[in-house]
Amino acid sequence: MVYRIYVEKKPGFDVEAQQLQSELASLLGITELSGLRIINRYDVEGINEELFRQCVSTVFSEPQVDNTFDHCPENDGPVFAVEYLPGQFDQRAESASECIQLISQGERPEVRSAKVYVLEGALTDDDVAAIKHYVINPIEAREASLEPRET
Repeated sequence: MVYRIYVEKKPGFDVEAQQLQSELASLLGITELSGLRIINRYDVEGINEELFRQCVSTVFSEPQVDNTFDHCPENDGPVFAVEYLPGQFDQRAESASECIQLISQGERPEVRSAKVYVLEGALTDDDVAAIKHYVINPIEAREASLEPRET
């Protein structure tokens, strides 16, 4: 079974999202973007639910600065996810996998990560396309499916 968790920095700690929103406004001229959230998504296979729940607050998040969700937060605006291409090294997923193995003292689970971008504001299709073009480097990443994984 594949377990999924979403992790977002709490307001005030979401520096990456604030910086990206500022860049999109100043460099791309997308001034209609009224809010931007970046949520790290983790998919884990090869562990039981008890171990997964234990790892949510120790491996995947820091409870003092992160909010965690079992489902992608609801939003009226565009939402898209970005993941590394097969064969590209994903440091975030590799580190999480190693930490879970240390906690369980067992086999190393499979971990995949993606960044979910939640956009707010009166954005046009061209604005969303420009944002995707800006954040997705086609050499190393691609747009990811938002659907749950079976494996």
